[in-house]
Amino acid sequence: MLRTMAAGIGTAAAAPIVPGFAKSTTQAGKPKRIIFFLQNQGFDPYTAIPKGLKEDAALDSFKLEEPIKDLKPIKDRLHIINGLHGQHTSPSHSAFFGALGGYRGGIGSPPRGATIDHVLSRNLPETILPHLCIGMDSLPNMRSRPTLATLSATGPGKPIFMHSNPQDLYQALFGSISTGEVRERYEARSNVLNSVERIAVQGSRSLPTGEKERYSSYTDGFRDMNGLRSRLAGISDHLKKFAPVYGEKFTNPEFETDWHDSLLDLGISALKSGITNTLTIGSGRGEIFGAWKGLGVDKQGHNLGHMPQPNNEIWVKIRQYNCRMLVKMVKELESMPEGDGTMMDNTVIVYTSNNADKQHTSGANWPFILIGNPGGPLKTGRFTQMEKRPINDLYATLLHAVGAPVDRFNMAKSLAPTYRSKVGPIENLLA
Repeated sequence: MLRTMAAGIGTAAAAPIVPGFAKSTTQAGKPKRIIFFLQNQGFDPYTAIPKGLKEDAALDSFKLEEPIKDLKPIKDRLHIINGLHGQHTSPSHSAFFGALGGYRGGIGSPPRGATIDHVLSRNLPETILPHLCIGMDSLPNMRSRPTLATLSATGPGKPIFMHSNPQDLYQALFGSISTGEVRERYEARSNVLNSVERIAVQGSRSLPTGEKERYSSYTDGFRDMNGLRSRLAGISDHLKKFAPVYGEKFTNPEFETDWHDSLLDLGISALKSGITNTLTIGSGRGEIFGAWKGLGVDKQGHNLGHMPQPNNEIWVKIRQYNCRMLVKMVKELESMPEGDGTMMDNTVIVYTSNNADKQHTSGANWPFILIGNPGGPLKTGRFTQMEKRPINDLYATLLHAVGAPVDRFNMAKSLAPTYRSKVGPIENLLA
């Protein structure tokens, strides 16, 4: 019971709940939040690279490809990157934790270290919930496995669970301001969790030292989650301004995309309200599953990865759906004043796949799209063709952008020459 319930805690158990609320600690002009969006089954570069482009260039005179045409309103904020690699992550079918960790992954393999999204969250302004992960899948999968950990981690063997049931996540984030049945479930669950925490702590006292240490990871999780609920309840008046409408898409979804949209709304609300600074979205939840019947796509799961993506009607629909989600996040953050500009002026969005360029991949080419240039450290409105540097070097570049420079990210000096990793950031991505 403890193992199952602790899994549902998400990042509350995976990371320490810090005091304060949207407390700015980074340097002026540095990013204040970051979003990762990973689509499973691969990201074929030819669904994104404008025709004829083979070397570094500005995007302003090029037409965006059909799958990403919905990014046109934010074209000047884009940086399309091709030629990075992740061969060392073993990404066939998925690199799992290795996609954001930059290390060897694999189905069923625990994370070998902290992933870049979580490391960045530790270098951004402190928030009540340091890191929120949401995962989108088919309705049956989201209902049967409302939480799943495959992409993000706080350290070796410490995964962060993605929330896939928007009803549960709404209750966790906004239960203190809800009414009716949602409020009743929230209060009932709070009472149960408080009781379980007390029982669990008492039960651990008689355990041998080794068992007590393992058991504490669960008891600490309950303590952190109950603390999170208390802190969110303490800012209930503030949360009322940002809670999404709890309507039919939450309670009675016709298609999985209804829940995808609901999860996205919750992620945006968490960012706009300031209760988190890092959002990771796993479309397909880091595996080879996923469904998009709401887009008129009947095929799902593993079979989608056996289709070529360029000029494929199904993948055009999925990629365009992703792009509409990206644009929605940009527009929502642009609507929120912050400092002398908006929240988007202080945000970076990273779009890629946990499968590099395709489902059965060697990881030899791993495309990315960056959106945003908070404070000016990153070039935008550009296409950059890389010469086979590892994805770890991009992650080191992001750490430089948030004012936390490193020589390398999760890449031992002894392995660096083998995988063409260089010291410091990728200079031609920086302004």
